[in-house]
Amino acid sequence: MTTIDEIRENFELLEDWDDRYRYVIELGRTLEPMPEAEHSASNKVQGCASQVWLSKSLERSDTGGALLKYLGDSDAHIVRGLIAILLTLYSGHTPQQILATDAISIFNEFGFREHLTPQRSNGLRSMVERIRTDAREALAAAS
Repeated sequence: MTTIDEIRENFELLEDWDDRYRYVIELGRTLEPMPEAEHSASNKVQGCASQVWLSKSLERSDTGGALLKYLGDSDAHIVRGLIAILLTLYSGHTPQQILATDAISIFNEFGFREHLTPQRSNGLRSMVERIRTDAREALAAAS
């Protein structure tokens, strides 16, 4: 599994945005396949221009805490890459870690603010908000 630091380093090496887009698409190809049954209405993320699905599972860590694990998919190559970056940030982490991670500022740091269409930016925010809502619900259920 690629870490966010590896993605950050690769982004710094690629100065040209065409190369960066190709890299993001490549990351999307590394997503674990999502079973067809998971492409459901309940997993569909609203507010995205393309079709986007995020399915979550709640697992227990070795210490008994909750971990949120995700599968993601999209019908758009670039969006699959954005999902891959998001899942690198969030999947397999505790609700507290998820809520402490500002994905949008990391995407902005990579330069996506200037290089994503407004619809893609809104879709990205919708995906982040969906995961953060899941984290808040997991915390509420645990208390």
